[in-house]
Amino acid sequence: MATGATALDSKMTSKPGRIGVLIFGIAMIIGFIYAGSHLIGDLQDFHPASALPFILLGVALLTALGFEFVNGFHDTANAVATVIYTHSLEPHVAVVWSGAWNFIGVLVSSGAVAFAIVSLLPVELILQVGSNAGFAMVFALLIAAIIWNLGTWYFGLPASSSHTLVGSIIGVGIANQLMSGKTGTSGVDWAQATNIGKSLLLSPVVGFVGAALLLLLAKKLIPNKQLYEAPKGKEPPPFWIRSLLVLTCTGVSFAHGSNDGQKGMGLIMLILIGTVPTAYAVNHAVSPAQTADFAAVSTQTADMLSHYVSPAAVVGDSRDEVTDYIRSKQFTPNTMLALRELVNGIGTEMTLYKDLKAVPQDKVRNFRNDMYVVSEALRLMQKTHTPEFSTADAAILKNYKGHIDNATKFIPSWVKVAVALALGMGTMIGWKRIVVTVGEKIGKDHLTYGQGAAAEITAMFTIGAADWFGLPVSTTHVLSSGVAGTMAANKSGLQWATVRSLAMAWVLTLPVSMCLSGTLFWAFRTLGK
Repeated sequence: MATGATALDSKMTSKPGRIGVLIFGIAMIIGFIYAGSHLIGDLQDFHPASALPFILLGVALLTALGFEFVNGFHDTANAVATVIYTHSLEPHVAVVWSGAWNFIGVLVSSGAVAFAIVSLLPVELILQVGSNAGFAMVFALLIAAIIWNLGTWYFGLPASSSHTLVGSIIGVGIANQLMSGKTGTSGVDWAQATNIGKSLLLSPVVGFVGAALLLLLAKKLIPNKQLYEAPKGKEPPPFWIRSLLVLTCTGVSFAHGSNDGQKGMGLIMLILIGTVPTAYAVNHAVSPAQTADFAAVSTQTADMLSHYVSPAAVVGDSRDEVTDYIRSKQFTPNTMLALRELVNGIGTEMTLYKDLKAVPQDKVRNFRNDMYVVSEALRLMQKTHTPEFSTADAAILKNYKGHIDNATKFIPSWVKVAVALALGMGTMIGWKRIVVTVGEKIGKDHLTYGQGAAAEITAMFTIGAADWFGLPVSTTHVLSSGVAGTMAANKSGLQWATVRSLAMAWVLTLPVSMCLSGTLFWAFRTLGK
């Protein structure tokens, strides 16, 4: 290990070339101009009475992008560790190459992970995201995540940004309910949190076992000794091995961008909806023809729901009734009546305005909130199968939910560009600490070509599968545990001091981030009163 580490010293400490820095700088400037110009264009029709909304928007966006910037310190750096420590790519070339594929992954991401994260938040805070409570929520969870990520990065520990963000969200949810005098669990969607928690907990196991098995399988099927040797000096590996490692680095970088890059997107959309609802509460890209179709589907859905409404059902405020159902998970006859009334009201307004762009500024927030609670209620009903809908009626609801989500769950391209740039900048600045830990401090022997490939192939497919199912996973956990798995399979030995530190960070991330975000939320709410 010492020889391999010494061979990399000059590379790790070298400065990037001037041409590379110039190209990177130009790309960053173009990206920021693109994002800034589109944001300014979206704000042209927004004329607040004071400059306060603009100030809040600027501070909140910088905080959200700061989270993604620190995320780049951790997760993106993992993708380049193997190609650097096998001399497949020069460190600065690897970082830029990984950043480019992260960028592409972010741009083509579906948004499913972003909104899975958002659905963990207390529904009442999402509906009031433009209020003091809503901003307290956003700032508390983002600042808590940044503090923990910076702390673990400083000590070179590959902690999970996903794990941290989920813990911060749960902390805010519990604090919100304790402060409102309700039970401490009703502010968190524990079913959704459990699903995400399982993916975060199981992903390191998948990484460890999958990479170990893949390495053992490769030894059986590819009996080429070069693949299982450590690098010699500073020389790159044979062309075919080098191509394989660059390919796996590319795949991990792309998968990371498409999954981890989304985590900040959902929060940025909440910020935009809270401060500039006129521009971002509903999707202005929905055409008038699609709006007319939405109105027709709303009428069809409301008529269908009427068959499930109890004659004895009575409601006051329909949105409050449906919100209570989402919060408590308790379905009552009144819930169905309230849901039908909301669906009917959405269809009526769609018919009235004929285009989402035409929704008046003073009504657009309430209009979106109605659609949001209907979508969340339908999601919950689909999961619990309560009530039981016929196959035909379930298809109608699925079609209707698709229309609602198209109108409310969207991410503008400039948001994706801004997130990708923040990730890239974070990687360029903070990559070394985490790369050294993954490359030198997990196993006792130097990383071989086969080990690097096995760890990255496992990470690439694990993260890609999670992205397909809309589940956030940790690139850090999957890849670092994959490296450990290959060391165990190769009988290279593990550096248990590092493994214990990684395990400690993994165990502490959730409770620490919960306590941090809950405390910050309480402080911000108290100061905001």
